[in-house]
Amino acid sequence: MASGLLLGGAVAALLTAAIPAHNPSGGFVDPPPDKIVINIATVNGSGCPAGTAAVAVSEDNTAFTVTYSDYLAQVGGNSDPTAFRKNCQLNLIVHVPSGFTYAIAEADYRGFASLQSGASAVQRASYYFQGSSQTVFKTHPFSGALNDNWQATDTTDWAQLVWAPCGVQRNFNINTEIRVNAGTSSPSKVSFMTMDSTDGDISTIYHMAWKECPGK
Repeated sequence: MASGLLLGGAVAALLTAAIPAHNPSGGFVDPPPDKIVINIATVNGSGCPAGTAAVAVSEDNTAFTVTYSDYLAQVGGNSDPTAFRKNCQLNLIVHVPSGFTYAIAEADYRGFASLQSGASAVQRASYYFQGSSQTVFKTHPFSGALNDNWQATDTTDWAQLVWAPCGVQRNFNINTEIRVNAGTSSPSKVSFMTMDSTDGDISTIYHMAWKECPGK
């Protein structure tokens, strides 16, 4: 639901330096000076109930963040049998300055995991533009015993970047998932993984690359 996400700039301090866009002539293109605007078309999934995710764009147009407050998967003990897997799909309308296109060059995911010995977990994400057959999948496995913060980074080589179509508005879709498997751990012990934060300090950061459209 669009009303379940908030747009703002308070987390800009978390964002890294710009990833310049490549120019076919051999130079680089800095992020466009005009402000980009991200509107939320839809948000769906068991990992992001309405009102539990927030989106913010950096001041320099190099990145945006998504912060979750109720994204937790768990198994064992008295856990709900369906709680072993949580997911979230964000459908974003990204308004970019005329003459430019963008791609997601890197994504940083963070959270906390408490996995019993013998248990395991997976964090997975995919990215695609509306109407495009190009879908990028990235998967990161974790093994118990583990009781610590975790971080995973998806990085795409320049040649493999999936660019937004020039001159056409196409919504950008991000699908994320966390899944916990009890494995050989004791069924009475709980293992869990989160991609959230009670204090709002843990965010998913998406770093943007920029390129001039042909004919600009």
